[in-house]
Formats: sequence, C-alpha cells, structure tokens
Amino acid sequence: MSPSLGAAPERIWLAVEAVDMRLGIDGLSARIQASLGRTPCDGTAYAFTNRRRSRLKLLVWDGTGVWLSQRRLHRGAFTWPRASDPVFALTAAQWRWLIAGDWQRRDVPAPAHWQV
Repeated sequence: MSPSLGAAPERIWLAVEAVDMRLGIDGLSARIQASLGRTPCDGTAYAFTNRRRSRLKLLVWDGTGVWLSQRRLHRGAFTWPRASDPVFALTAAQWRWLIAGDWQRRDVPAPAHWQV
C-alpha cells in the first residue's frame, strides 16, 4: 500500500537538525540524500522542522510523486528529539501525536464526562 497524507506511512523519520523552511521538494530531497544517506522516493515520510520548532514540513513519496506539506503552530512548539543521530524513527502512534503537535504524548482514552 502506498503511503498517503491521510494514513501513517510505514516508516517516518524525523530529521533532527533544523532546516531552512524556504526549502522545497528539491532542496529537502537533496538534504535527505546528502545528509541522511537515504532516498526520498523509498515510501518513507521525512519530517523537518525549523529552529523554533514552530513549523513542520513533511516530504513523502506516494508511488507516483512526492508530496510536500507544511504545518505551522500559532502557539507553542513541536517536541523534537535532541539526539546525536541525524534522524529519529517514529511509531504510528507517535506519528498521530506529531501531526497533532506533540509526538511524545501517549495514547489516553477520552474523558467520559466530556461532551460537545
């Protein structure tokens, strides 16, 4: 199954080092190849953030082309690994929390008393 932006790709890598958010598909693809030693068309999603961790760009190959999407937080910052490795792998659950703003949150049930 090809990854899409609606479902979690099989593998998700976070580029730990901040990037210039002016980079587009070609610039981020070149960074994946040069800095990470990987190919951007391998079905893996690659996530990048800026220095303030307030913006996120996602590059993913869907089998026919490359998607580039961006998210900006109006307040706060994405929680991001601070490891010596250039990339960090996420689980599917962490992916869902990342796109919600925080990849380190854990799955918790919704409060029973909360209603719309």
